[in-house]
Amino acid sequence: MVFSMVMSFSPSLCLPRSRMVMQKAIQCSSSVSTASESVKFDLKTYWTTLIVDINQKLDEAVPVKYPNQIYEAMRYSVLAKGAKRSPPIMCVAACELFGGNRLAAFPTACALEMVHAASLIHDDLPCMDDDTTRRGLPANHTVFGVDMAILAGDALFPLGFQHIVSHTPSDLVPEDRILRVITEIARAVGSTGMAAGQFLDLEGGPNAVDFVQEKKYGEMGECSAVCGALLAGASDEEIQHMRKYGRAVGVLYRVVDDILEAKKTEDKTEGKKKKGKSYVSVYGIEKAVKVAEDLRAQAKRELVGLEKYGDKVMPLYSFLDYAADRGFSIDGQV
Repeated sequence: MVFSMVMSFSPSLCLPRSRMVMQKAIQCSSSVSTASESVKFDLKTYWTTLIVDINQKLDEAVPVKYPNQIYEAMRYSVLAKGAKRSPPIMCVAACELFGGNRLAAFPTACALEMVHAASLIHDDLPCMDDDTTRRGLPANHTVFGVDMAILAGDALFPLGFQHIVSHTPSDLVPEDRILRVITEIARAVGSTGMAAGQFLDLEGGPNAVDFVQEKKYGEMGECSAVCGALLAGASDEEIQHMRKYGRAVGVLYRVVDDILEAKKTEDKTEGKKKKGKSYVSVYGIEKAVKVAEDLRAQAKRELVGLEKYGDKVMPLYSFLDYAADRGFSIDGQV
């Protein structure tokens, strides 16, 4: 747990179709309402513009100071090249959907990226998922050591909360909304959220894959969408739509990642078996494709209830399509 950036269009994947098991691919032309089809939204430009702003604000939010080594380790992961900034993008898009100003969302968007980076640092540790690379680069602990990686992750979590409190414009966001945002993030990363997903990922158990995917990956998507809605003052009903939408998109993104990775490696000699549970590893590619189709349809149903906002909902439709189709790359990553 999960966007100078270079983005280029690549052929729409719509999920791989190259073998018979993949003939039943996700339908890229899934039907949506007339309102959502009437506008062509340029997600590439929207995303690129926001990434530049968010990267600058993250660079300012995590300066190098004493103790230098901890801050260098924090910056290594937070400012990593190739990061798609998905949580911040979803937060800003949700805030703007309900009439909020993106300046009100930026501090929370940065905090979400800090929390996301912290979770990835800890996930990669030898005692957890035991990954030595992240986004094609050495994982934090392989560069700075396990001890410093733990400290960097530990420091990023509270820094995110502090950043929200100290940088959110009080003239744009009332205090009660800020408190709700902080509560939402704490819930998402805590013992009933992402931490619970990591626990079951390590311990296993019957039918664990659904819980692991929802908690490790769905929680961050859900939290990002809900935080943006909270900042803009969305109603409780609207927040529930965003909660279900964000959760579905978060899991969908991971399921498609696993399918694409499986397609890359299925004809190669199997190497070291990676820790962790995915729909692909447990049920196979065909079942994973069906899961992705269902998640996409579920997320679209939630957006239908928000189409009264007109074109403002288009970034979220486009974000969903990107999660399934990967229509462009970011620094060479889809």
